[in-house]
Amino acid sequence: MDELIRSALQYLDPVHRIEKFKKHPVSTQRTLLRNLLSQAADTEWGRRYGFSEIVNASNVVAAYQDRVPLHTYDDIEDDVLRVREGASDVMWPGTITNFAVSSGTVSDGKIIPISQETIDHNREFSVGTGLHYLKHTLDGRFFLGNHLTLPGRVEEDPDYPGTIAGEISGILAENAPNFFRSLYQAVPNEVSFISNWEEKLQAIAERTVDQDIRLLVMVPSWAIVLFDQLIELYNERNADTVSTVGEVWPNLQVFIAGGVPLSSYRDLLEEKIGRDVDFIETYGASEGFFSFQDDLDDPSMLLHLDNGVFYEFVRVDERDEENPRRHTIADVEPGVRYSLYVTSSSGLWAYEVGDVIRFTNTFPHKITVAGRTSEMIDEYGEALYGDEARAALQHACDETGAHVVDYHIAPRPMKNGDRPGHEWLIEFEQAPADLEAFSDLIDRYLQDVNRHYQIRREAQAFDAPDISVVPDGAFYDWLKATKDEISGQTKVPRMSDNRSVADGILATLDRKN
Repeated sequence: MDELIRSALQYLDPVHRIEKFKKHPVSTQRTLLRNLLSQAADTEWGRRYGFSEIVNASNVVAAYQDRVPLHTYDDIEDDVLRVREGASDVMWPGTITNFAVSSGTVSDGKIIPISQETIDHNREFSVGTGLHYLKHTLDGRFFLGNHLTLPGRVEEDPDYPGTIAGEISGILAENAPNFFRSLYQAVPNEVSFISNWEEKLQAIAERTVDQDIRLLVMVPSWAIVLFDQLIELYNERNADTVSTVGEVWPNLQVFIAGGVPLSSYRDLLEEKIGRDVDFIETYGASEGFFSFQDDLDDPSMLLHLDNGVFYEFVRVDERDEENPRRHTIADVEPGVRYSLYVTSSSGLWAYEVGDVIRFTNTFPHKITVAGRTSEMIDEYGEALYGDEARAALQHACDETGAHVVDYHIAPRPMKNGDRPGHEWLIEFEQAPADLEAFSDLIDRYLQDVNRHYQIRREAQAFDAPDISVVPDGAFYDWLKATKDEISGQTKVPRMSDNRSVADGILATLDRKN
């Protein structure tokens, strides 16, 4: 059996392409950029920036960076609207009918065109992730049962007839391979696309409680909610008292995570599943699918260099400069925080994704996601980043046995003569016995990893973290109170340099009480 699997896998193109770009990263990205420019040369953007001339340059990357500036959503919004209205050959060849909501809502959010080429690339990315896991584990038992995904909703956009809009996961669910739908899909799309999130999770639990689920693909934070509903439903139906998902789905083998950092939820997921499963973290967005965990023992993710996306990186500390240096995989450095820019097969050209990444290795190119470009607090000169806060919280949980469901960090102004500081609103699954000790663990960790934080703390510019425990469901109640629609893409901001989110959560609690 093992030999048969090895023999079959050598002919599978997604796995072969992964091995190829790992050996030839720079040339793979350079060739990909030439192909994208060549395909779009006759579009409006191609003529605007002279893509046909750039393609023929001896140094295509340098020529591209010289001719095509970095772009934000404000720079492309008008053209995206024209594409939604049916204009063709604007940013990418042909007419585009699929649109992903990157943030906000369909009516007022950031809307990203999704070409058929991008759909094909992302579908191959998903298949390749699974096949890469199979190649390295030679454990194909997950093919013997059903696979449960938790995609976001998509629907025809009433303002632009003939177009589909929604979350990228929903667009991919609509374009899933026929073999997956017929052999493995645990829940049909009409259930996955139920608009009310609570009804949707309940319907999925009811559909899958008696199924043989072997593989999960979903956002970790929503998986926890689904697991609780699943266990409760199983016990009701069977007059039982099971306490873990592993007792409901005894053959569960693989959990493929995306959307939020897995590290924030892994311990809690393992506890709720109650048996050994393999976790694979992926990193994708409306703009493309970027990386996946290729080594189960290494939490960093392999940057996919042949998935229709050309990458550029700008150091976060240079991002606000007029003409910051644009790095590529040829010259990035480990440990540096970079803002991510992509050029894609959907007609995004040097476009800022809004995420901060950090390389852990450069051959092969492996990354971790440090957070959003907006996820930093520098109220007192401490320059606290999202990945540092996440790691500090995990450290405190490891030391105390606590489990966190959700959290948000905001500045806390001076009050009653006390120094100002950071307020950490935390919803615990398992709270620590001593909140002061928990705060101290976070504080000491941040002083160890962040020199700016340490200096400001030593100068008594601000106090140690103020831990505010909120009750079960507090963050979800706030989401329901402030969002028109909740979906798999709806996330609680982890940190903010103002108190709008923190005060909103506390106000929601006051109203509920």
